[in-house]
Amino acid sequence: MSTAHLTEPAKRIRITIGGLQLEAELKQTKTAGEVYAALPVQAAINTWGEEFYFKLPGVKDYRETATTQVKVGDVAYWGAGQVLAIFFGRTPMSLGPDPVPADRVNVIGRIVGDATQLRRVMDHTTIRVERV
Repeated sequence: MSTAHLTEPAKRIRITIGGLQLEAELKQTKTAGEVYAALPVQAAINTWGEEFYFKLPGVKDYRETATTQVKVGDVAYWGAGQVLAIFFGRTPMSLGPDPVPADRVNVIGRIVGDATQLRRVMDHTTIRVERV
């Protein structure tokens, strides 16, 4: 039996805002690996509709998955702004229920569970993201 097709388990990150902790599973892309390597980080959160974003400098964005098509629960990196974004609902550019980023982003992972819980911590000002 060949083991060439077996991949390492997906990397996970923990996102903490206020008393809420969620985990996200990262894709196996170069950009996701760069984000993982840049952790842990604690930063000031910005909010754009139901999207949290914050500076995460020093990450090379390979743009493997650059898109404006994102879903609730997606975690994405926007290289032009050196920003990590977490989508949990509609943004100002949304026409339907899905979030729409302001620019093409590289989707690097996905929240495990219910990302809409992030609505409960929209009044918090800091986020911590670390490796699990």
